[in-house]
Amino acid sequence: MPVNDLHPARFLVIPLDAFQQEALAAINQGQSLVVSAPTGSGKTLIGEYAIHRALAHGRRVFYTTPLKALSNQKLRDFRRQFGAKRVGLLTGDLSVNREAPVVVMTTEIFRNMLYGQSELDDPLAGVEAVVLDECHYMNDSQRGTVWEESIIHCPGSVQLLALSATVANGEQLTDWIQQVHGPCALIHSVHRPVPLSYSFCSAKGLHPLLNGAGNGLHPGCKVWRPPKGHRRRGPGARPPQPEPPRLTFVVQQLAERDMLPAIVFIFSRRGCDRGVAELARMDLLTPAQQQQLAERLEQFRQQMPDGVRGDGHADALLRGIASHHAGVLPAWKELIEELFQAGLLKVVLATETLAAGINMPARSTVICALSKRTETGHRPLMASEFLQMAGRAGRRGLDQRGHVVTVQSRFEGVREAGQLATSPADPLVSQFTPSYSMVLNLLQRYSLSQARELVERSFGRYLASLGLVDEQQAIAQLAEQVETMGQNLADVPWQDLDSYEKERAKLREEHRLLRTLRQQAAETVAHDLTLALQFASQGTIVTVKSPH
Repeated sequence: MPVNDLHPARFLVIPLDAFQQEALAAINQGQSLVVSAPTGSGKTLIGEYAIHRALAHGRRVFYTTPLKALSNQKLRDFRRQFGAKRVGLLTGDLSVNREAPVVVMTTEIFRNMLYGQSELDDPLAGVEAVVLDECHYMNDSQRGTVWEESIIHCPGSVQLLALSATVANGEQLTDWIQQVHGPCALIHSVHRPVPLSYSFCSAKGLHPLLNGAGNGLHPGCKVWRPPKGHRRRGPGARPPQPEPPRLTFVVQQLAERDMLPAIVFIFSRRGCDRGVAELARMDLLTPAQQQQLAERLEQFRQQMPDGVRGDGHADALLRGIASHHAGVLPAWKELIEELFQAGLLKVVLATETLAAGINMPARSTVICALSKRTETGHRPLMASEFLQMAGRAGRRGLDQRGHVVTVQSRFEGVREAGQLATSPADPLVSQFTPSYSMVLNLLQRYSLSQARELVERSFGRYLASLGLVDEQQAIAQLAEQVETMGQNLADVPWQDLDSYEKERAKLREEHRLLRTLRQQAAETVAHDLTLALQFASQGTIVTVKSPH
């Protein structure tokens, strides 16, 4: 079905990029898709097209996301686009209009739905396509298995659209989906509609991070070193550490260079709220913007008196500053997203969940640390995590260039920032971990042999099989070499081979004896020299002959 027949106003106002045109053509052919493209490049439009197409066919679409916050935003967006009656929501907390033709849900809900289906009750009845948004979450060590299980158990009659940020092995993911699900095409793009520039902020100011070619550090970007003349006071004393710039200084640098609005990524809720308190005295809005924001805040207060956040957050909001994280009430968070998209907020301090597809593009992103705390301690950021946050910079149609600013911390600086900014995307790896609940769910619907076969279809098993192919090829080459050697030795008498092997053994023994004698000679010379030096006075000339 041609694009023009579905929704001309939606698809013809914005010119489609080449990868979008390619993706829409593949969808029309009924293929499943893996779309691997940079953050902010327009992957969502592909999922929206699948919805238009299914609705035109009188069928349904499931749209899955990794986060409840992202599901809530998609619900609002799709209701505006397709009508409230045609869109539902399923999360762990809410079930709204679940029989609608378009249902937004978390990926865990979709996975559980697949395990719960039976011959009498098929929750995927009438479903034409399932969109797996943010599919690169397969790399998440805690939750990645959910995406694998969803792909493995999704019926082959359902079109799968896996929308992912750039990954290093999109071909392998596509080939695996083709094996376990059905025909699948890879749509890959590295083009960003809004190019990025990288900067580094220290206590001395804001400077370019990368050189002109973008493949190394800028010549003017110096690695921090301890002051000259520094001495450690004792074995337990810590070496001096660089002093991170204050957040007010960083925001001031951005404001002076017309790099606002900005999202400032801080990896803790408390850190985000502390940042709001630190910036609370800055005025980032014009009087007209303040008036407009005050009117919207008053409207929100009348609608939801208990939803207004205290502890100075409302006052900070009127200055163009807010925090956004999982500890914020959903209604207040929606207000922040609305105001930021309207250009009335200039700085939003957020945890990295904001990087996961929530529609809040900014002119700049600020990454305050290049390591994060986990259950097992601190670890450096992965390249994919850094790229995901960096990709929030640059608003299509508004900015000619997006700005990514990394900040000097006590533990990471220019070198680490440069490495992440020039690193390629991480490959997807399998996080598939069979659990007791998975086994029980499978055995409710399948025999033991069928359940085992399903478990063995994981992405990890596929990747291991690729390595096995290489090993099998190496074994075949060695076997060929052995066969060739056997043919070459076929005319040599066994007595000659036996004599040759005995001579080789004798030669190896003589080499061993020679090494032993040389070692003993060196030890003798060292011993004699030690004895001689006991009686030598300072300035005595000693001649030592080499044992060789």
